[in-house]
Amino acid sequence: MGALWRAAAAVAAGLCQLLALEPYGLWWLGPLSAALLALAVRKTRVRRAAWLGLLSGAALMVPLLHWQDVFGVDVWLVIAAALAVYYAPMAMGLALVMRLPGWPVWTAAVWVLQEAVRARFPLGGFAWGKLAYAQPDTPFTGYAALGSSALVTFAVALAGGLLLWAALRAARARRAGLPGAAAAVGGALAVAAAGLAWPPLTAPAVDHTATVVLIQGDVPAVGQMSVLGERMRVLRNHVEQVHLLADDVEAGRVPRPDLVVLPENASDIDLYADPAAAELVDDAARDIGAPLLFGTARYSPDGSQREIRSVVWDPEDGPGDHYTKRYLVPFGEYIPYRDFFTRFVERLEQIGSDAVPGDEPGALRLGGTTVATAICFDIAFDLPVRESVAAGGQIIAVPTNNANYNFTGQTQQQLAITRLRAVEHGRPAVVAATSGISAVVTADGAVAYSSPEAEPARHVAELPAMSGLTPATRLGALPEAALSLLALGALAAAVWRGRRERAGARAGAGG
Repeated sequence: MGALWRAAAAVAAGLCQLLALEPYGLWWLGPLSAALLALAVRKTRVRRAAWLGLLSGAALMVPLLHWQDVFGVDVWLVIAAALAVYYAPMAMGLALVMRLPGWPVWTAAVWVLQEAVRARFPLGGFAWGKLAYAQPDTPFTGYAALGSSALVTFAVALAGGLLLWAALRAARARRAGLPGAAAAVGGALAVAAAGLAWPPLTAPAVDHTATVVLIQGDVPAVGQMSVLGERMRVLRNHVEQVHLLADDVEAGRVPRPDLVVLPENASDIDLYADPAAAELVDDAARDIGAPLLFGTARYSPDGSQREIRSVVWDPEDGPGDHYTKRYLVPFGEYIPYRDFFTRFVERLEQIGSDAVPGDEPGALRLGGTTVATAICFDIAFDLPVRESVAAGGQIIAVPTNNANYNFTGQTQQQLAITRLRAVEHGRPAVVAATSGISAVVTADGAVAYSSPEAEPARHVAELPAMSGLTPATRLGALPEAALSLLALGALAAAVWRGRRERAGARAGAGG
């Protein structure tokens, strides 16, 4: 296989993974992506495999993250390049473990290891673009209920590896190899089919039914980095939708809700420090007669830091329990090494205060239902939703603010992740966005409602509040850790085997 063909296969692998993800949603290209990257690095030197991995990573990450150009083309390309780097060591690992018997299993584990590292390092990680996130409602989705996103990625990559193994065997052995190739294809299909069985077998029980409303107030200047500048306008847009909801309830057009979910940054004004802003929210809560889950910011006394919160706002008692966002967007919500980076990119100074992360689960009680809360970027990471559900969360709530990214595909990408989380934990999910896409997702990952972008919206849903935990929630990070250790073991075995073969070759030459 020539260098040009290897490079073409690597680029095609990245593009297939891109097209498998939203907003394209060609999920069946996910296994093909894994197969093409394995084909590109098969029987090549480890150093060359690293360059092929970079090509594949760039073909995925540069177009996938184009929505980051709201902060500048340079910021977008630097972040995409940094994430593409992870594909270099992964490709090196693929090239090594493909020398072992049973390599489809080991290559799938190497994919999990790459995603596990990328979701943690550096700066807390950037989990966007996992193989698993292209599978929100597919035959592979059910693996999420057993082993979270890690097991979904493993299943997708394993199916791709089996398909490649079948193709190579058929090409090499022709008729004699057809039975083995057919068995491998059957194995790939069986991997996919098995995923369909798990959610019904692991589904938690229904505790009660809750009437939940999501609110989307819309914002001025959609798609501009300065969208949060008109803070009072944004706040008024959202409380106005609550008042309109109250009018609908009073007229008998909709039932009175048990709880109302509003977006992240529904108020970027500090409701704890601004009595006039707090009074607007108080009036809305009293009008609807139900607790609000209201997104706000809590600023430090000097204004240099802030927490991004979702606060339980009671009609009678006002603000109560809250959840603070745990995973923050570097260069979007805070500037790491601020003095250094603002020296080269002056517009980063527009982010005047740095958000600081929370460290507690988001299990919040509203109107008799415990809501597992994860704010925006949190949803891309396994930990926040898992801990919130384990702490008693019965319905998943995802307040989010994607106003900077409307009409870029980013909102569809985030919704796909939310759909996978719903299956993972066996709970329906409610997404409330400032300007779209807000949505209601059933526990099997289907979208029951989605709002238009850049328009006000409100939606009433009767949702089952669940009790009990799926295996994925119970096992936590153990499946990911086990598969990562499997990858490390395979890499060690491949290195040892390579050294042994080279030593044998030298001994033979010396003899």
